[in-house]
Amino acid sequence: MNTSEILKKVRKIEIKTRRLSDHIFSGEYHSSFKGRGMTFSEVRQYQYGDDIRNIDWNVTARYNEPYIKVFEEERELTMLLMVDVSGSESFGTQNQCKKDTLTEIAATLAFSAIQNNDKVGLILFSDQIELYIPPKKGRHHVLRIIRELIEFHPKSNQTNITQALEFLSGVTKKKAIVFMLSDFMDAHYEHALKIVGKKHDVTGIRIYDKREVEIPNLGLVPILDAETGKTYLVDTSSKKVRTNYKSHYLKNSSYFKNAFTKSGSGVISTRTDQDYVKQLLGYFKNK
Repeated sequence: MNTSEILKKVRKIEIKTRRLSDHIFSGEYHSSFKGRGMTFSEVRQYQYGDDIRNIDWNVTARYNEPYIKVFEEERELTMLLMVDVSGSESFGTQNQCKKDTLTEIAATLAFSAIQNNDKVGLILFSDQIELYIPPKKGRHHVLRIIRELIEFHPKSNQTNITQALEFLSGVTKKKAIVFMLSDFMDAHYEHALKIVGKKHDVTGIRIYDKREVEIPNLGLVPILDAETGKTYLVDTSSKKVRTNYKSHYLKNSSYFKNAFTKSGSGVISTRTDQDYVKQLLGYFKNK
């Protein structure tokens, strides 16, 4: 893809996703996350109507009457987009591949953040950290993020979610709103996620394709594993093969949901041929 093609694609994505963030997500994003970034201000006596979750039990025990912690809203928040760029994201059998959906969702979230005067940063990961763009404000910064999402070529095709989460813990000291966008074809990241979830407001956005759930009966077909580069000859006419294929998908999707839920993080799953706008909007409204 040459420079003019990249710029044309960036502009196309900007027009679509900025319209979504302007007219649909901006208010929902604001109400969902503004007020979630808080700094401690003082301790005062409990008053009727105060949130009991803010009771300072140490001070309450010392004075034998209830005291609560008072917080002040931070003037600006920091959003971090963690985007999986491993080989499996190039898969797609419907309207578009997973990478295209990831890019559109990430761009929509980024524009929603800058409309609220928040900073946005980007982490691209495979089984290593491929690129880190520190959080900044402004349209030009978001356009750079979109360009990277479109044209970036990773060094590796494989996935390591644990390593990405550990990098996040090391590079971001201040509380952030974190969106991790991936197909989550990985395991053993629950512990790292729990650590990150204690400090940051994390949401996992899983993008998948219709043909990753079930494989049709097409006889003997070659299937490429995009992360290892190996091609396997698969007998899709075998009911056992199709059942095992679906079981593998369900195992991954179940692990994703359980890991994020147990860590107190949010979960969104959307298919490449579905309307992700409804999924995101529903999530923000219920957050």
